[in-house]
Amino acid sequence: MNIYVGNLSFDVSEDDLRQVFESHGEVTSTKIIMDRETGKSRGFAFVEMSDDAQAQTAINDVNGMDLKGRELKVNQARPRDDAPRGGGGRGRY
Repeated sequence: MNIYVGNLSFDVSEDDLRQVFESHGEVTSTKIIMDRETGKSRGFAFVEMSDDAQAQTAINDVNGMDLKGRELKVNQARPRDDAPRGGGGRGRY
């Protein structure tokens, strides 16, 4: 199961996330999303766990947990919408 973790402190590392979630089961990957321009964390990450039951327990237990001064927002990640994003355009002259 892929898990969304939001409201991350900029001081949290992927190893920190792995440690929090490994207490609930096997973690297959962790990925903090970084800003392309600045290279800094965007404040959210994805954690993937191999067992859905363990992942659901982790979501329930970790949601609302304080990690480095921030209350985590945790839920099952929604599938990516591959539709093109809005933006761009020229607007009015």
